[in-house]
Amino acid sequence: MQGIELSRRFYADIVRPWLATVAPGLPHAAALIGYGSELLGFDDELSRDHNWGPRVHIFLSRERFEQEAQRLVEAFGAAAPTSYLGEPIGWRNRPHPPAGGAEAVGTLAHGLELHTVEGSLERILGVRSAADLSPLTWLGFPEQRLLAFTAGAVFHDDDGRLTAARELLAYPPRDVWLHKLACQWRRIAEEQAFVGRAGQVGDELGSRVIAGRLVRDVMRMAFLLERRYAPYPKWFGSGFARLPLAAVLTPHLTAALDADAWEARGNALAAAYLELARQQNAIGLPRFEPVIGPYFERPFTTINTDDAIAALSAAIEDSEIRALSIIGAIDHITDLTPVLENPALTQRIIGQLA
Repeated sequence: MQGIELSRRFYADIVRPWLATVAPGLPHAAALIGYGSELLGFDDELSRDHNWGPRVHIFLSRERFEQEAQRLVEAFGAAAPTSYLGEPIGWRNRPHPPAGGAEAVGTLAHGLELHTVEGSLERILGVRSAADLSPLTWLGFPEQRLLAFTAGAVFHDDDGRLTAARELLAYPPRDVWLHKLACQWRRIAEEQAFVGRAGQVGDELGSRVIAGRLVRDVMRMAFLLERRYAPYPKWFGSGFARLPLAAVLTPHLTAALDADAWEARGNALAAAYLELARQQNAIGLPRFEPVIGPYFERPFTTINTDDAIAALSAAIEDSEIRALSIIGAIDHITDLTPVLENPALTQRIIGQLA
């Protein structure tokens, strides 16, 4: 059994009946969000060595949280079974500790946590509300953090606030999306000719490294075109494999990584770029006519990225976004975990682009 289903059953069989006894009529939401391979459905036997097991998050209003949270966490410790469906109730505390803070309460003794929606939004994304977010705020959200809030599952939601916040954050507004797509093409533009140039001078290792970077950029573009958030590196390839576009892109990307010569490497990547362009045109995004050919007078196979960028940028209506340089969202700028896992820092960095 995977973790989401274990959590769902734990709530239905143990936590919800217990809540009805100790806090009858208490308005709440129940979910599993925040972190864990099980939120994406990628948990397996190895996942069970940390933070995996019967666990559920209960969300209360701020007022009811202050009144009830600590009491409920402590009371459940006395009422909880020692195991559920063969899994121990106690906390597997590597690498994440149980919840704690101004609007989060948990304990090592069991997997029941109490939260508020506002506190979870602040901890995960650095905002207190998912409504009326500015374009720059959207660009400052790492996709892996957006997944932390929008993936997983909600099992119960009395007032709908948790569900509404997740729906608002399900994907950025269209103009933010267009800007991110344009910036992803810009990343490809910057290095696509270097696969050939490095190989031409005998730097096969350098050519392979650049090709690997471009493979990753193609995969990120696929997530964008499919309107899916990309997970962090451990599950990036697994998440990509689930995209419909993966079926047509994977053979080209594999060929690029396996190629023994820079010409074949560049041609395989160009074939992948062409598939991206076709998808962009097919789904109703601003169209451009893709052209595969040499890089100016040099014999390196590339695609006309400038035309893709221009088409996307011209369709952006929001003046604040139109004024931004084609640099990107936080995921275009850095992949450093200590940065991406710090919501206040990512917002400060993006603020410098305004």
